Amino acid sequence: MAEALYLDDSYLKEFDATVTKVDGGKYTVLDNTAFYPNSGGQPWDEGVMKRDGEEFKVAFVGKFGDNISHEVDKEGLKVGDKVHCVIDWERRYKLMRMHTSAHIVSTLIHNKTGALISGNQLGIDKTRIDFNLEDYDRDKMVEYLKEANEIIKKNIEVKSYYLPREEAMKIPSVVKLAGALPPAIDTLRIVEIGDFDTQADGGTHVKNTSEIGDLEFLKAENKGKNNRRIYYKLKN
Repeated sequence: MAEALYLDDSYLKEFDATVTKVDGGKYTVLDNTAFYPNSGGQPWDEGVMKRDGEEFKVAFVGKFGDNISHEVDKEGLKVGDKVHCVIDWERRYKLMRMHTSAHIVSTLIHNKTGALISGNQLGIDKTRIDFNLEDYDRDKMVEYLKEANEIIKKNIEVKSYYLPREEAMKIPSVVKLAGALPPAIDTLRIVEIGDFDTQADGGTHVKNTSEIGDLEFLKAENKGKNNRRIYYKLKN
């Protein structure tokens, strides 16, 4: 599999790569990539690939088997081409802020109620998180988000590192997604938000909670038996 540069440096905005595969004229695989593929509730990165002054817009990035495939807006790239890639940083950085905030919100609710995450979708304009929670109380959801903002203001360092799977699985609540287990690989990537939260995670995050800013509660919904949903957005 191509090297996933975003795993070790979420702040990498530009990189050079070589095209290793092209399917259907537009579906391009690189030898390494910092473009995040659509996965785990985090949307794909957008941006451009540049070759000899010509630009190919990256419209979608997905993970298919062992390949991270980049859908570009036109044909023309060929195996062996050298490309300079630039990520749409404004989009990526908002998603990083959203992702780290989602860890804080979901962990806070998990700690308060014992609920696991039953679904989530990060977005530019808003994010939603679903919980397998029996009791529905909108006022409590509002209060949880206020508490999340207080945690964010503590300027907590966020870091990622790797652990052998056996060691990682000993961490309490290393997985908070209902019915899920980390991928069956020998080494897991761990994202740690100070002593507040430690999770197995493959997404992109900010380095410090101070980068997130304030969260604004949008709404809470009762989505059926034991399924509650909260929506929120970044204030700026």
